[in-house]
Amino acid sequence: MAEEQESTSIPLSQGDNASRDDPEDPAKSPPSSPNSSTRRACCFVLQSWVSKKFMTGCVVLFPVAVTFFITWWFIQFVDGFFSPIYSRLGIDIFGLGFITSLAFVFLIGVFVSSWMGATVFWIGEWFIKRMPLVRHIYSASKQISAAISPDQNTTAFKEVAIIRHPRVGEYAFGFITSTVTLQKDNEDEELCSVFVPTNHLYIGDIFLVNSKDIIRPNLSIREGIEIIVSGGMTMPQLITPVERATRPNERISLNRIG
Repeated sequence: MAEEQESTSIPLSQGDNASRDDPEDPAKSPPSSPNSSTRRACCFVLQSWVSKKFMTGCVVLFPVAVTFFITWWFIQFVDGFFSPIYSRLGIDIFGLGFITSLAFVFLIGVFVSSWMGATVFWIGEWFIKRMPLVRHIYSASKQISAAISPDQNTTAFKEVAIIRHPRVGEYAFGFITSTVTLQKDNEDEELCSVFVPTNHLYIGDIFLVNSKDIIRPNLSIREGIEIIVSGGMTMPQLITPVERATRPNERISLNRIG
């Protein structure tokens, strides 16, 4: 019996020694040295610095890459109008079709500005407006192009406007397109048709607002379009109403809308 007890006690003592000497036991593992802690801290700082500088490079290069890509695509697209003609003539010079297209657009502008060109353009527009589907596309695109036209004709955006919408204390950015007089029993009320874009520039809502309730900032139509297209990123920090431009003490500061 004593021999059996002694034989059974040996593996238990060996198991205790094995568990005591197990290097994988976290409770029995030796403490980390100061050198390893310093090494991990340095690696973390280096990794954070590299990630920050990499993201900075991406932020700087992203608009450059997008601008280069769109410009290159636009040059190839415009160059493709006249480059096949030059290819048939045996002239293979990259960019020649692009220059020809720009010259062609310039000549069209000169021709349309004349009386004869305006007449021909009116006749062509008359035929386009008689087409069932094309007339809607043409009308929408013409309104957008008229908004940035240097002639500023009757169909263009009149002024940049800021209205109180949709709640008190909130403002919406839009364009005055026309004016209308609302006849009432007591007196007539002058209203302005304000177009507030909701999807870039070609889709939006129309509001009839009293002309006295409209804030007219000192922004041009082109600056207003840039603000809409950029999602409000080009909004100036300080906006001065036109009717108060002569009074430096009466200025309003609006937060960015976007």
